[in-house]
Amino acid sequence: MPLDPQVQVVLENIRKQGIPPLHTLSVDNARKINLSSGAAQPDKVWKVENLNIPGTAESIPVRVYKPQSDTLLPVIVYYHGGGWVVGNLDAADVLCRQLANGVNSVVVSVDYRLAPEHKFPAAVEDAYAAVAWVAQNASSIGADPHRISVGGDSAGGNLAAAVALMARDKGDTFIKFQLLVNPVTHYSFDTISYKDNAEGFGLTSETMQWFWNNYLAKDQDGLHPYASPLLAADLTGLPPAIVLTAEYDPLRDEGEAYAEKLRAAGVSVEMKRYEGMVHGFILQTGVYDKAREAVQHAVSALRKALK
Repeated sequence: MPLDPQVQVVLENIRKQGIPPLHTLSVDNARKINLSSGAAQPDKVWKVENLNIPGTAESIPVRVYKPQSDTLLPVIVYYHGGGWVVGNLDAADVLCRQLANGVNSVVVSVDYRLAPEHKFPAAVEDAYAAVAWVAQNASSIGADPHRISVGGDSAGGNLAAAVALMARDKGDTFIKFQLLVNPVTHYSFDTISYKDNAEGFGLTSETMQWFWNNYLAKDQDGLHPYASPLLAADLTGLPPAIVLTAEYDPLRDEGEAYAEKLRAAGVSVEMKRYEGMVHGFILQTGVYDKAREAVQHAVSALRKALK
């Protein structure tokens, strides 16, 4: 499919504004770039609360979204994108509100430690600590400990997949579903989508290499399955998943390869590629029709999985 006309407009505006690729900036300046400038207006949610929960090294800031309810609701633990280097709770705020209202679920958005200040596995440790805290303290946030899912986009999708693996490896069974949007799954840059979509579509291959270089203390760490879930020897016993990818995304092929590997391991997987879309499109519901479609697709899958 050709590049979606709505995407063409956005990419042309970025070019006209002279917004530089993230990898050409300092980490501090990269963090000033608004990753969700095309987001829709934020939905009103009955209650939004910022908390600090215990982590392995330090407390972890989280933002809890809760629709009004007299009964315990399912809960989605969400990890924002940004290559483990940029991004924050605000970057995922609109999407988390959409998920909370659409699924009728509590959403716990996690502000995990970022690289390069905190290298792998710090982000994974925080991500797991957050979902474990939710499992142990679900009733305190109006959530049902038996209906927990994890989700994330980009690096957040990587963390959601890694946390599901970690829970399985620990013998924990509290994660019931995975929402993986444009997930990073492999420390490698040699897929067809990396070559075809190397530049000109927002996220570039050079920026992804910059992210990985900041995230990993050494190359060998990239071979660990909690960094590269696609390299896990065994994916059996993982929770069902929905994997959403974008046609013009360097990460397209590794996301789809992970979905196929899950399926081959007997895991129930729904996979959909959004034609004409680029990386991070699901956050841009203010400008892309297909972003709104993707949110509704995710909402439907989560509602079904967490009913």
